[in-house]
Amino acid sequence: MDFAYALRQVREKAPLVQCITNFVTVNDCANIILAAGGSPTMAYDIREVEETVAAAKALVCNMGAIDLADSMTVAGKKANELGRPAVLDPIAAGGTALRREVIGALMNEVRFAAIRGNASEIRGLFAGRSAGSGVDVGALDAVGEENLAQAAEMARTLSARTGAVIVISGPIDVIAAADRALILRNGCATMARITGSGCMATSVMGAFCGAMPDAPFEAACAAMAVMGVCGEIAEERRLRTGTGNATFRTDLIDAVFNLTEKQLTEGVRYEIL
Repeated sequence: MDFAYALRQVREKAPLVQCITNFVTVNDCANIILAAGGSPTMAYDIREVEETVAAAKALVCNMGAIDLADSMTVAGKKANELGRPAVLDPIAAGGTALRREVIGALMNEVRFAAIRGNASEIRGLFAGRSAGSGVDVGALDAVGEENLAQAAEMARTLSARTGAVIVISGPIDVIAAADRALILRNGCATMARITGSGCMATSVMGAFCGAMPDAPFEAACAAMAVMGVCGEIAEERRLRTGTGNATFRTDLIDAVFNLTEKQLTEGVRYEIL
């Protein structure tokens, strides 16, 4: 897996990424796309999303903005028509009847290249229910060493069902296509103590998919590797300086901006199942 090549592609191509995302994390999502080497547009009005996605290289749909599902559908169908990869963040999938209905309808209308969520959100898509609490993963769904093989199998099965690369993010990340899975062991616990680390990861995935539209599995793996390695860099700085989660968020974005290919290659810890 050539993670450095993927990072180089983003920085050389600077893909424009259209993000339809929630108001809580929109600024951080835009800034981390810029830090990775891409260019963000946060256009969401249904009257312009088709035109916007036509100019973009990738689309990110974040269900934290569930009220914008109609815009996501219109933009997603246009992205499919033009061959632009679309990435879905199914926030709190399976948690409420509304989310089950709206996310199901969106996935019926739009083909996604990649879907990233925590273990509860992915299980919500897989089984129609979730043990999560809001946007947080539920203890019954969390991926650990004891259920890693089962989580990878669920992700592969969901990938075969949807045609999308499935990413389960958490202390251990699982990235799966129908016929393969990769495990990442990077990151830190502080990433769960800031609002939007998952949204940022999905946005970075949009940039990587936009730069590598014909290789969504490799793009998703590289995006998650970047987030994990940079999370560790930011955590090292937090522990050294004694700062808190607000500074950590800034340090995470800075780490993505300053990340070298050497840091990424030497820092990533992964295995292929």
